[in-house]
Amino acid sequence: MNIVIQVDPEAGWKLLLDATAPNALYNSTNRFDPPKCDEDTRIEVTEEIMDWIQDCESPQRLLCMTGAAGAGKSALQQTISELCSKKDILGSTFFFSSTDPTRNTASALIATMAYQLGLGNVELRREMGTAVAKDPLIFTKSLKTQMETLIVAPFDYLRCNSKGSELSAQLRNAILIDGLDECTDEQRQAEVLSTIHECLIKNENMPFRIFIASRPEWAIRSALEQAGYLHQVAYHIRLSDDYNAFSDIERVLWRRLREIGRKSSDPRARSPEWPSKEIIEAVCKAASGQFIYAATVIKFVSDIRSSPVDRLQIVLTWTPDKDQRAKPFASLDYLYTNILSRAKEEYEASNTDGHDFLLLIRVYQLMHRGRWGTCPELSELAEFLDLEANAHERLLWDLRSLITTVTPRRHLLRLHFYHKSFHDFLDKERRSMDLFVPEGRADRYVATLSLRYIEEDLGDSATNLPCFLLSSFINKELWPAPSLHPIFLEGGMSPIDRLEKVDRWIDVFAPHSIQRGAVLSWVRILARYIRKRKAGDSETEEFAAIQRYHEKWEKTLNDGSMQPLSPYVDDD
Repeated sequence: MNIVIQVDPEAGWKLLLDATAPNALYNSTNRFDPPKCDEDTRIEVTEEIMDWIQDCESPQRLLCMTGAAGAGKSALQQTISELCSKKDILGSTFFFSSTDPTRNTASALIATMAYQLGLGNVELRREMGTAVAKDPLIFTKSLKTQMETLIVAPFDYLRCNSKGSELSAQLRNAILIDGLDECTDEQRQAEVLSTIHECLIKNENMPFRIFIASRPEWAIRSALEQAGYLHQVAYHIRLSDDYNAFSDIERVLWRRLREIGRKSSDPRARSPEWPSKEIIEAVCKAASGQFIYAATVIKFVSDIRSSPVDRLQIVLTWTPDKDQRAKPFASLDYLYTNILSRAKEEYEASNTDGHDFLLLIRVYQLMHRGRWGTCPELSELAEFLDLEANAHERLLWDLRSLITTVTPRRHLLRLHFYHKSFHDFLDKERRSMDLFVPEGRADRYVATLSLRYIEEDLGDSATNLPCFLLSSFINKELWPAPSLHPIFLEGGMSPIDRLEKVDRWIDVFAPHSIQRGAVLSWVRILARYIRKRKAGDSETEEFAAIQRYHEKWEKTLNDGSMQPLSPYVDDD
């Protein structure tokens, strides 16, 4: 005997409502005044995305947009959500947020999607409610099981029991997911992508156009890379790389600052000359394509209790080294602190090699800035730092929203920092606080490694030294007058013995013109030391040795084995 179990779709629908995350909706009151694209900005990328969403014949039904932190991904998602809503094609939205416990996990994602999709169709809502009533524990199961039960099966039922034209007319097919990287569990991020791929993309009967935005963190990056399972099926927009935001940021700043000026009681702000073109250009340059930087400036300047002219001047001249109460970039510092802290934790949890993560990042950053000469290729830098050849991949694993790699020339791989403001953050202790690494510490680390190469038995193996070390491996600040750098007094070796090692190193490479920069560095170091200490140290053995080596190395630069030495210029 067959027993028919009666279920109540409305009771099931109520359970589904209880499992949703209302704060994740694009028009949630919790997201009051969310960031969105200003008028006349992001036109090209907005049109590209909207054209893709409305092109239902396109075989790629998944669009993934990645971009640096603060590049404006959420503003674009908000703008696209509103445009889709006006066109009545918005199926569902979900805005992740790491600071909101109701939407910083994937637990409520499927229920929230199902709720919004069900609102647009009575029959679909009934089928979803029935599915939940049959299995009230559905929300404790895997995301794939939830997706198959609450979205795929009801849509299949509707498709089989409705005329195709009627279903198309009722369908709101745009599904938007923002900030996948803000889902706190990386494995759950990967599960979200896998579920969407398995249930909605591989299933050709599913009618959705899915737009996901995220920082280029591990889950989405590994899925989209050439060997990843989404590489062929996803339409990929690299926001920070594909679109230059300078002119858009410039327009936003002009418009917003002029609006603030017109409402100000300060006559200087109401002047048509404020803000000047030079000021706007300075802020745009500092923003380096970072919409969040511009938004931070605008928010700081708009404080009604102060003059916008004075507030903007604070932005332009502010330095954390000064005792200033105003902190115009507090929100940026919070963003960078979260990203860098999380990257540090992940690196230290997965690596047992004993390397100091923050010190290595600081060395990479200063190398990128050319502190110790020519910025090296990444494999050369890894060799110099005694790391594996692809060490940068592990170091940058969770920093891809701030730092990426570029190939300016064939076979060369170098770092690229998206934002100048991140450089500023790393440079200033009052901004990076516990994450700060002094330049002096990085200097000592690089100097120690440089001297290690020199002190080792050179022989034939010396030709394997990194090219950047051969060209210019030491900076004048590593050996400041009036005393020899402390590194030369460490390790039980006298300064004279150290100089003998350097001399041997120069002898080995004297025939190679690539060595000219390094030898010139040493000649200048000794020349500076001689000028500073000549009066007091002229009778010491150490001073005599320094003079002797200075004369020898200067002759080496001029004896024809290297390019002619241009007249030395005192750059003290």
